[in-house]
Formats: sequence, C-alpha cells, structure tokens
Amino acid sequence: MEKRDIKQLLDDVAAGEVSPDDALLSLRHEPFAEMGYAKVDTHRSVRQGVSEIIYGEGKTSEQIIGIVRTLLESGDKRVLITRMQSEKAQALNDNLVVDGIEFLYDAMSRVGVVGCNPQPDGGGKILVVAAGTSDIPVALEAAQTAEFLGNEVIRRFDVGVAGVHRLLAFRDEIFEAKVIIAVAGMEGALASVVGGLANCPIIAVPTSVGYGSSFEGLAALLAMLNSCASGVSVVNIDNGFGAGYQAHLINHAF
Repeated sequence: MEKRDIKQLLDDVAAGEVSPDDALLSLRHEPFAEMGYAKVDTHRSVRQGVSEIIYGEGKTSEQIIGIVRTLLESGDKRVLITRMQSEKAQALNDNLVVDGIEFLYDAMSRVGVVGCNPQPDGGGKILVVAAGTSDIPVALEAAQTAEFLGNEVIRRFDVGVAGVHRLLAFRDEIFEAKVIIAVAGMEGALASVVGGLANCPIIAVPTSVGYGSSFEGLAALLAMLNSCASGVSVVNIDNGFGAGYQAHLINHAF
C-alpha cells in the first residue's frame, strides 16, 4: 500500500465512508512479506514515499519475479529493478505479459520498470551529463531512476573536458537545472567543471571507465571528492541509481 493510498483510506474514515474496523483490516498486514530468500519491505513507501527498489544482480529470475509480484500484490503501482541481465528481464516480461502488466527494459543501463513512469512533479529539471560514451550506461541508470521517481530529466552525453566546448553548448541548461548529475571516469574532471558553472547541487558519479591507473574508478572517485568547486557531492563508483535517487530528493524538497 502506497503512502497516498493510506492517506485516502484515512480521509474515507474521517468522511464516514469506511468504518474504522474495515480500515484496520486493510492495514493489518505485516510490514514485510517473508519469502524465504527475501523479506520484502511492503511498508517502505509509507515511511519514505518510495517503494522498495530491486537490485537484480545476484538474484535469480524466479526470485526477481517473486519479489515483483509481492510488491504489486501489496499495492505498489510500479517497480524499479536495477542491474538486471537481459535473460532475467525476458523471463520477467514473459510472466508479466500473462497478467497484462507493462514492462520496459533497457539493456544498456540494465534497468527494468514494471508499470509506467509517473508524470513529473518535481520542483525543476534534473540534468544528467556524461563525460564520454563509455559512461552512458551509468548515466542512463541515474536518469531512468530519476524519471521513475517522478522527475523531468534532460540527458547530455559525451560532453567531457577533452572537448569542453561540447559542454558549453548546453550552458543554458546548466544554468536552469535544479540538480545536475555529472558522470565521468578517467580523471573525473567533469564534475569540477560543471560545479564551476552551476548554482545548483552537483551529484558526481565516478565510473570504472579508464586505463590501468584509473584503478577501476578510484582515481575519478578521489578527484571528485577533492573537487575545488563548491556544492559537489559524490556517490560511489558506478552508482547511477544512488545519484538519481538523491537528485529526486533534492528536486522534491521544496
């Protein structure tokens, strides 16, 4: 049951349209569903406003399908799955088709969405910029997470500092954004450049893209943590999901 559903239930009780006993019956289910291999948090949307997100890597197709069905049966209208391989996405789609439930999967970002994304209702636009083409999978994970959570997202890819004029071509979007997610590997310089232009929070995402001395993203991570630009925060290496979620919270704060 989502937060808005509980509010509607309480409004119905206040209006005399639903009895307190019937309302209590609707709320009596456990705050999590025990599935043996998972304890699905069915009350997370009540506490946080967002239902449980499924991390697909390391889970079997059957486990993902079971968790998705449990979330839908508990009242969630949509489900986000990250880091899901294409064969698992196909198995999930085959099961959902039977029920007539929409499912979209993006193989590059490995993100799947059960149900459709909501209409954007945030305070502004989230701009996602990626330094190079190799950074796009992580940037897409960030963008699709933010869209799933109800945000308008603008994507600008391959705008790294090796050709900074490409980034400056979109400076109006940088100036107008409510939040910017800067995704970069190699030396991770993009976040500092964007941070020197923008007047909004910057969420830097280091990626594991780069040659040997990039140490699978560690060089970009340290560079972003040591950025001289104000207002830059950093998430973990390749954590597009975390950046998209954080940008959503900022965009809905006011």
